[in-house]
Amino acid sequence: MSNQRLNGKRVLVTAAGQGIGRASAIAMAKEGAQVFATDINANALAEIRDLNIQNIETFELNAMNTQSVNSGVARAKPDVLFNCAGFVHNGSIQDAKDDEIEFAFDLNVRSMIRTIQAALPLMLERGGGSIINMSSAASSVIGAPNRFIYGTTKAAVIGLTKSVAVDYVDKGIRCNCICPGTVESPSWRDRVDALGKQLGSQDEAMKQFVSRQPMGRVATAEEIAALVVYLASDESGFTTGHPHVIDGGWSGQ
Repeated sequence: MSNQRLNGKRVLVTAAGQGIGRASAIAMAKEGAQVFATDINANALAEIRDLNIQNIETFELNAMNTQSVNSGVARAKPDVLFNCAGFVHNGSIQDAKDDEIEFAFDLNVRSMIRTIQAALPLMLERGGGSIINMSSAASSVIGAPNRFIYGTTKAAVIGLTKSVAVDYVDKGIRCNCICPGTVESPSWRDRVDALGKQLGSQDEAMKQFVSRQPMGRVATAEEIAALVVYLASDESGFTTGHPHVIDGGWSGQ
C-alpha cells in the first residue's frame, strides 16, 4: 500500500525475538519496511518466521560480538537501526558485582556502539538514516529502586544517543532513544516471578510493579512499538537527540 509509512526502508532490529523488539519488528513490517529481525535465540526467531510475514527476514546476531554485528549489518544494509538488546540487573550499588557491571555495559551500551559504528558508513553514503536506541525511564530520567546497574547503563544510552545525534545532525542522520516505563514482556514476567519468590507472593510482586505506574497498569509492547514506527518514519524528520519518555506518567509524579 502506498500510504504505508516505512515503504522502501530497510530496518535492522536487535533482540527481536520477544517483547518490544518482536512487536516493533512486526509493526514496522506492517508499515511496509523490509525488516531484518535478529536475536541470539534461534527458537524465538523461528516463531517469528512461523508468522509468515513476507517482508520480515530473520537471522541470528550476537550484539556482543563485533564480527557478528558487522556481518549482520552488511547483510541488512539498514536505513533504520533499532537497538533493542539489553538486560535488567536487580539490586543497589552495594549488590553490584564486577562481572554483572561488565556484562551490562557490554550488552546495554557497547552493543549499540558496535551496531552504530557498523551501520553509519552506509547511512552516510546514502545521505540519511534513523537510529533508535532502547533506553529506559529508569536512567537519568528517574531513579528506580534496585536498578543501579540498569539505570546507570540506560543513562549512558541517553548520553550516547545525544552524542551521535549532534555529531551527525547536518549529515542526514537522526539518533533518538526511547525511555519506557514498565512494559509487559517475557523478561518482565521473569522479574515479577523472581520478586514473587523473594516476597513469597506473586500477587504482592505484581502489585509492587503496577503500583508505581500512575495509570494503574504496565505498557504493552505494541504501545512502545508505535513510537518505534514513528521514529523510524519520515514523520519524525525534525526529531533527533531526544530521549522519548513513554512511561505512563511514572516520571511525572
